Parts: sequence; C-alpha cells; structure tokens
Amino acid sequence: MIISFSLENWMSFRQRVTFSMVASREQQHGERVAKLDKYKTKILPIAAIYGGNASGKTNFFKALSFAKSLVVKGIPIDGLIPVEPFLLDADSTKQPTRFAFELLIDDLIYEFSFAVTKKAVVEEKLVLITSRSEKILYERYAGKATFEESLAKKLPLEIIFNGTRDNQLFLTNSVSQKIEAFKPVYDWFKDTLQLIAPDSRFEPFEQFFDEEHPLYNTMSAMLPQLDTGIAHLGGENIPFEHLPLSEAWKIRLQEELKEGGGFALEIKTSRSQPDHFVITRKNGELSAKKLVAYHPKSDGTEVKFEMGQESDGSRRVIDLLPAFLNLSERDSKRVYLIDEVDRSLHTLLTRQLIESYLSSCSFATRSQLLLTTHDVLLMDQQLLRRDEMWVAERDDSGASTLFSFSEYKDIRYDKDIRKSYLLGRLGGIPRILLSKSLRQSSPVEPSSHEE
Repeated sequence: MIISFSLENWMSFRQRVTFSMVASREQQHGERVAKLDKYKTKILPIAAIYGGNASGKTNFFKALSFAKSLVVKGIPIDGLIPVEPFLLDADSTKQPTRFAFELLIDDLIYEFSFAVTKKAVVEEKLVLITSRSEKILYERYAGKATFEESLAKKLPLEIIFNGTRDNQLFLTNSVSQKIEAFKPVYDWFKDTLQLIAPDSRFEPFEQFFDEEHPLYNTMSAMLPQLDTGIAHLGGENIPFEHLPLSEAWKIRLQEELKEGGGFALEIKTSRSQPDHFVITRKNGELSAKKLVAYHPKSDGTEVKFEMGQESDGSRRVIDLLPAFLNLSERDSKRVYLIDEVDRSLHTLLTRQLIESYLSSCSFATRSQLLLTTHDVLLMDQQLLRRDEMWVAERDDSGASTLFSFSEYKDIRYDKDIRKSYLLGRLGGIPRILLSKSLRQSSPVEPSSHEE
C-alpha cells in the first residue's frame, strides 16, 4: 500500500507536494479503512484526484510511471534519465527532481527516496521503519554510499555500489545482483504498482479466454450487468502462422516465448480498432487466440462481435474490469492508479465499478485504488470520504499543488461539496476566459434593415 508519495521539481510540480493515504480522524465509511495495528495507523483504500485540464493530474500519474520504469527497467549504459523538471523557472531546471515513497509491504514499512538529474542519480535512500525504530538500510549521496552495519558485514554491498552506474539506482543494480534484502521494494514497483493510462489497453485480458480461470465466471456475469450488451467474451483460435505480424516479430516470439508462457498484444488490422491476441507456447508449439465478444440474439442464440465492432465504452470496461476484480480479491495487495477512469464511461457505470471495489474493503484490506477524474458526480460523500478526495490545482506561475478536502474544516460530512467545488470555493476548476475572448474577437454583425 502507498502510505505517502512526495514529488518535487517534476513537470508542473515545482515545490515539494505530498500525497498521503493516511486516514484522518473522520469516522465516515470507517468500516472499509485498513488498520495497521502494529503501527497504530489507518490507511485509505481509495483516493480520487479531481482538477481542471492541465492542473497536474496526469503529471502525477506520469511521476509514478517514471519512478516505476526507473526502478524496474533502469536506463541504458550511456542513456540519459528521462526526467522532466519544472520548466517555467530557470532555477528549477538546474535542480534535481525528487521522489519519496512510504510503502507498506507485507507487514513492514519502507521509505524509499531518490533525486535525479538527466545524467545521474545524485541521492538515494532506503529506510526500514518498524513500530519501534527506523533503520537506514543504505544511503547514497555525492557519489558515495553508507550501509546498515549488519548488512554490510554479510553482503558485498560496497562492491555492488562501486559497480552501479551514475545513471542507475542502487536498488535496481543490487537486486539484479541477487541482494534479497532490498527485493521487496523492487518487487513492489514491479508487481504491486499497476498503472492504467486513458489510451492504454489493460494487459491481463487473457483472463477472459480461460474458462478455468478463477475470475472467468465473475467477469462473464458482470459484463451484462454493466450495460455493455455483451453476454460473455471468448477466444477464437488463430493459427500462429496466420497472425498479421511481420516475420521479424514471429521470429522474436519463437525465440523468446518460454514454455507455458503467454504474451498479450494488439494488432492493427483493416478495422479502425486493433484486435486483441494472446500467444502461448505449449509442448513447444506457439498458438494464438483472438478476443471476441458474444451478444445475445432475440431467438436465444448468440452472435460473435470482433473487438473493433464494440463501442469505445465497452472496450474501456473490458480493459478496466480485470483491474477492479483483482482489487476486490480477498488477499490482493495490488495498487492501481487509473488515469481518467471515467473516459468513455457513463457516470453510473464508473460509480458501480468503484462501489463494487469498496464493498469488498475492510480493516484487513491491503489493496488500493487511486484514480484521476473530471467526473464531479463522483464527488459524493455517500461514496467517498473527504480525505479520499483530492484536488490538483495550478497557480498563476504554472505550478501545481495537491490538497485534500479534509483540509477544509468547515466541510461537514453531510454537505454537498460538489456545488462548492463547481463554484470555485474549493479550487481545482479551470479558469476559462474563452467566452469573453470570443465576444471580443467576433466580427461585428451587420445591422438589419426592414424592407
């Protein structure tokens, strides 16, 4: 779980901004808030970030995406770090970009932070926080590193650090060198943190193919309830050699796909929308399936639809449904961040997906859903607590900030905050000057003459 995330000098965020999932003293919807008895604190299962266009919502999403990529994939040997500092201030462009995470991993809390420029990692720190103390596992600064004494005695950390490139995180390099002490943090970025962009296809759609998959029946039951018109999804077998792929791609798959493994991809065909395929290797042979939808006919039979024939909203549901079901699983520890969750979805449908997740949450929940949205109809205290609703706002200098509605002491639990938000009393709405500009620039209408 994310306990907090801070960012500084990243895109539109100039000053340090901290996003916290620590629950306030608010009692509303308290039955679904995760309890960390060991640390005597409570962590929220959900947070929604509102705000006008260019307010910083997507830049927040991109910050987490950048951090995940830097930790998991790293940077090529001579590559530049694709950091994007605040550009509207000459001093900021010369300063490093900083990120800090406080994470609950299993039953331990880690604090992981780093500062980077385009050429180098200039600072990096990993701290293990127990209920009684804080232990710095390692700290990197000015080209040097220090390590926790007991770890340094039994592990070759100094040697590994000396082999860590300037443009590489020590965390990434040490895990590649099989240092298990730091692997939980690396694995959190690799496996736990899941990012879904507005135009991205969610990868695990192969779950819709396999009738033996634990979620298959649940997904098939939910699709008709979400007003998609789809009875169920299925897979159409396609000979591997008939896939509309280049020979180079086919050779690559033949060489790299391991026995029992699978690979999901989209292939653009003659239709305006790409088809979804899953390629697997079994008994040494590659096979492919194409995702298709089945719709009920009035006579009780079904007709097959290609994905390109489905509406954008139905495809968006198909992309998001595995994520919501994964979040709702009893032992799930995934953290999903969905940018523009409401894209192509009706408000009631978006709300139903959110409610289905929240209904599964309890004191023992360890999954989280973070989302950005323009849909103010989701700004409802019957759905979300005040500390679960955040606003991104850009000031006159072009810098973004984040704040929670819980910071407003005069917002009662029974108040309709949507009206106050739209009136601009809570910030986060666009400053639109277009109508005035149009009036000033529109041509003068000719005077009318009666004949």
